[in-house]
Amino acid sequence: MKTDKLEELFRDLEHEFDIEIPEIGHQQRFFDKLNSVNKKENAKAPKRKSFTVILSIAASIIVFFGLFIFLQNKMEVNDLASVSPELSQTQDFFTTAISSELNKIKAQRNPENEILISDALKQMELLEKNYERLKLDLKASGKDKRVIYAMISNFQSRIDILENVLKSIENLKEFKQSEQTQMTL
Repeated sequence: MKTDKLEELFRDLEHEFDIEIPEIGHQQRFFDKLNSVNKKENAKAPKRKSFTVILSIAASIIVFFGLFIFLQNKMEVNDLASVSPELSQTQDFFTTAISSELNKIKAQRNPENEILISDALKQMELLEKNYERLKLDLKASGKDKRVIYAMISNFQSRIDILENVLKSIENLKEFKQSEQTQMTL
């Protein structure tokens, strides 16, 4: 059945096949044209390659220059540590205290105090964003003392929030315990 369809196809296309023999020298003319096209492409190729090499080198230089400027600006972090060694110690103290308090809070996290802790973490995020703005202000103001005091105040506010949350968690625990003892009496 398949051969019947194939034979039928050849019968339908029988008069459309190119069965004429090309003129003498056809093959040589074809190769001559092919060689002339190849020669033209070869003559143009080195010019393109040299132009693309120059462009790629120029693009690389521009990219490296831009990257250098970007990284240099990134490396200039203006925070308390960049002002003086004393303020660097102050910043280290605050960041250590904050991370310690955060670890205490995370260790006591449970469904009963989840809302309290999540609210405190949202406030911490807002203070962190404010601190990032203060770092930009410090750079712009040339290390103005008011900005430095605001940065220290920001750290103190974070610690105060965390201490208040820990106190609230302890109060909540004591309330639960007193409630349980009253129910058992």
